[in-house]
Amino acid sequence: MDRLKVLKTYKIYIGGKFPRTESGRFYTPKNYKGELIGNICLSSRKDVRNAVVAARKAFGVWSERAAFNRGQILYRIAEMLEGRKSQFIEEIVFQGATKAKAQAEVELAIDRLIYYSGWCDKFSQIQGSINPVASSHFNFSVSEPMGVVGILADESTSLIGLVSSIAPVIASGNSCVVLASESLPLAAVTFSEVLNSSDVPGGVINILTGNHSEMMKPMASHMDVNAIVYSGSDAELIASLRETSVLNLKRIRTYSNDWMKAESQGMHFITDCTEIKTTWHPIENIGGATSSY
Repeated sequence: MDRLKVLKTYKIYIGGKFPRTESGRFYTPKNYKGELIGNICLSSRKDVRNAVVAARKAFGVWSERAAFNRGQILYRIAEMLEGRKSQFIEEIVFQGATKAKAQAEVELAIDRLIYYSGWCDKFSQIQGSINPVASSHFNFSVSEPMGVVGILADESTSLIGLVSSIAPVIASGNSCVVLASESLPLAAVTFSEVLNSSDVPGGVINILTGNHSEMMKPMASHMDVNAIVYSGSDAELIASLRETSVLNLKRIRTYSNDWMKAESQGMHFITDCTEIKTTWHPIENIGGATSSY
């Protein structure tokens, strides 16, 4: 007799823990062969709110970390992902990709984490500036993280779109709440297991699975979410995001990239989720010498 396969139950990831969805609901997506790929949590509005609370709590701790330390932690995520590479390849193949494409996607995701780890302590030097002013002041501009960022992950990829959206957001000190791909969720949830075994503080990255249309509105309207990153080109959804997020003037960043291409990485993906803070520091001239006070 053929053995009945036991499908894995993939939980959500909030605050460094793996709770079941508050709603108690789940869904069972199928692969291209019509096979069930797992029991996936169908997250609710309450799960979104819980994830935002966890992300806000973690933001202060994460944003105050030294930029070099954030780079070390992103590199550590890449190390942990490298160690579980075969599992990710197997899951992506099970969802419908060829082995060659799955391997290329996983290896690029590892490389992309390392790429952004190198930017953590460098982008602010490029984006910042010392500004000439006509008064007795030092005037300089520096980049600061926005706060909590909501991420609607790419629906067409399982891992690379997810990693390419998360890495630049946390590189600058933001925390995030991620809505994983609805149809290709396996690698996203397994990636949360990688995060849990790395040095990322709980709550910096929170990953939810389920229906985007159900979770998008509570995230976009949440007053404690500072920005939304959307990977896709659905004009109707983009318009809805902009309309819903006006209450607290969220920044909306949209990308319709092919995440497998080299141009789908760069410093501008980091700075898209930062703000510029300009500081005026008074100085005085004493006996021909300049001093600050």
